[in-house]
Amino acid sequence: MSEPVLLERARRAIAECRRIAAMTEEPGRTTRRFLTPPVHHVHELLRRRMESLGMSVAIDAAGNLRGLTQPADANAKRLVLGSHIDTVPNAGAFDGILGVTLALELVELTQNLKLPMELIAFSDEEGVRYMPFLGSRAVAGRFDAPTLLSLRDREGVTMEQAIRAFGLDPGRIGEAAIGDEALGFFEIHIEQGPVLEAEGLSVAAVTSIAGQSRFAVKFAGHANHAGTTPMHLRRDALAGAAEWIVEVEAYARQTEGLVATVGKLGLEPNAGNVIPGSVTLGFEVRHANDPVRKEAAEALLERAKAIAARRQLVLESDCRMDQPAVPMDEQLTAFLTEAIGSLGMPPKRMPSGAGHDAMVMAARMPAAMLFLRSPGGISHHPDEIVREEDVEIALRVGQKFVERLAAEIR
Repeated sequence: MSEPVLLERARRAIAECRRIAAMTEEPGRTTRRFLTPPVHHVHELLRRRMESLGMSVAIDAAGNLRGLTQPADANAKRLVLGSHIDTVPNAGAFDGILGVTLALELVELTQNLKLPMELIAFSDEEGVRYMPFLGSRAVAGRFDAPTLLSLRDREGVTMEQAIRAFGLDPGRIGEAAIGDEALGFFEIHIEQGPVLEAEGLSVAAVTSIAGQSRFAVKFAGHANHAGTTPMHLRRDALAGAAEWIVEVEAYARQTEGLVATVGKLGLEPNAGNVIPGSVTLGFEVRHANDPVRKEAAEALLERAKAIAARRQLVLESDCRMDQPAVPMDEQLTAFLTEAIGSLGMPPKRMPSGAGHDAMVMAARMPAAMLFLRSPGGISHHPDEIVREEDVEIALRVGQKFVERLAAEIR
C-alpha cells in the first residue's frame, strides 16, 4: 500500500531529476559530461538541498559533491550513499541522478537514527569525456593521477586543464580518498534493462556486477573490383566478419547469463563497388561469472580465427579491457533482500550487466545496490522513464535497509 508522505517524496525525487535534466551542454537534449559548465548548476541545486538538511558540503578535487551529516560521535563510522550526475549524450533524466535525489530523501527520512551519512554525487561514471568512473575512482583511492590527468577530450583539453577550469586543484585529488571511517556504500539505480518489467517487479537487490572483456578485432582480406572478381576468388573481409557476428549471437543465446555484442564496425575502403578489404570490430562479452566470461571470449575468438582461415583472411585481436566481476557485500545484500521481503514483495536478487559506481566502491568498502524497474527496458535515451510507485517502493526499501543497518551497529 502506498504511503502518502513517501509518495510525495518519490514525486519530489522524480521532479528534481527532470529539473537537473535541463542542466545540459546541448539545448533540447540532456548531455552533461565530466566538469562541463552545467555541472556547476547541478552542484548549486544539490548543495542547497544538502545544506537544508544540515549537512556540511564540499567539492573534492575530482569534482565530487559531498554532503556529510554531523555525527554526535566524531569517531563513528558512516554510511556512504550516492550515484553519478554525468550523462551520456542525449540521455534520459534518471540514470545516476535518481540515486542522488533518492539518497537526499533517505538522509532526511532517517535522521532520527543518528547514523552518520555521507552523500556523494559522483562527477563522472559514464566516461564520455575521458574515461569511466573518475569520481568513484578518486573516492576509492584508485585515481592514477599521472596517467589520467594527461588524457585529452575531443576538443584537446586535458583532464588537468578541465579540473582547473572548474575551479579545482588536481594536485589535491589524493585527498578525495575515503578512509576507514566508511561503514559501507549503498547505491540506488534504475535497472537499465528489461528483466524487472518482464517479471512484473518493482525492485531487486543486486548480487554482483558482471565482468567485462572488450576486444578490438580485425578481419583483413583484399579489396578488389566488385564487378570483375568472381565470388570464389574473393577474400571479402566483411563477409567473414558478418559470419562471425552471427556466431557471436548464437553462442551467447546458448549460454545462460552471457551477453556478447559486436557494437562497432569500421569498414575499408567502404565503397559500394569495392570488395571490403578490412573490417575492424568492437567486441565485448559480459557475465557475472568470470570463468564463463573468459571461456566464452576465448571460444568466440577461436571461431573468428577458424572463419578467417577458411576464407583466407588474416585475423587480429587486441584485448582492451578485462574487468573482473565484482560481488556485492553478502551481509549488506542480505539486509537489502530482507528489506524487500518485509514489504511483502518477492525478494528478487539479480546481477547487473552494466558497470556502476558501486563496482568501484566495492574495492574499498562493503557495497550494496538496489535496482528499480526501467519501463520498456529503456536507458541512455530520452525516452527513459520511471514509475512513481517504483520510486516510492525503492525509497521504502532504502529506509528499511538503513534502519536495519543502524540497528546492527548499535
